[in-house]
Parts: sequence; structure tokens; C-alpha cells
Amino acid sequence: MAADGLISIKSGFGPQETMKRFETEVRAKGMTVFAHIDHAAGATDVGLSLRPTDLLIFGNAKAGTPLMQAAQAIGIDLPLKALVWQDASGTTWLSYNDPAWLTRRHGLDEQTKTVVGAMTAALSAAATKATTAP
Repeated sequence: MAADGLISIKSGFGPQETMKRFETEVRAKGMTVFAHIDHAAGATDVGLSLRPTDLLIFGNAKAGTPLMQAAQAIGIDLPLKALVWQDASGTTWLSYNDPAWLTRRHGLDEQTKTVVGAMTAALSAAATKATTAP
């Protein structure tokens, strides 16, 4: 079942390789990595099991700040996040929130179109490079 505003891309690589490739692309695009959360490791720490589920929190203040200046509550959705996860059949996925959906969620309009377009293009390019062979 697809969630509103969520983009999920099937990866041609395993979870660790997909995350490594995505993080490399994010950094190459000048974005800052703020945190890396391994949900599966957290589950293991409390005696539970979880298929690979790894979250990267990242962003760029030049892109995010204008959005927060226009609608400060969008800060709940920024910085951006991407989740690399493995489904029950062993397929690896890369999922992230569509920046255009985030702006609609917070009632932003044309004033943020350029920033959101650049953000969308950067995310799409990074996700494509992370999930497909060169």
C-alpha cells in the first residue's frame, strides 16, 4: 500500500550498498548528513527482530530555510529523510517524501516552486544513482 507523498524506488543493490551509495550522492550534492538511524539495530538491542531498515536524515539550509521562512511548521518535515528497507521477499527499497507533497501539506505555493524543483531534482538524481547500476 502506497503512502501519500512517499516515493519508493526498487534498488538493484542490497540495503547496505543502497544506503552507502545514497549517502555518497547526498554528500556529493553538497547536502549535510545530520543522522543515520539503524532501526534494525535498535530492534536487536531490545530483543526484537526487524529486516534491514535504515534512515538517513540530511539536508541543505539554503534549500530548507526559505521553506521554513514561508511556513515555519514545515520544520517538522525538514531536514529531509530517506529510508532504505528490505521487504519480506528480500527486495531493497529506497523511500523518501516528495518535496512537492511536503510543500502542499504545509500550504506553500508558487513562492517556493524554484526551491522545491531543485530539491526534487537533487533527490531524484541521488535516489536513481543509489538504486541503479551505472
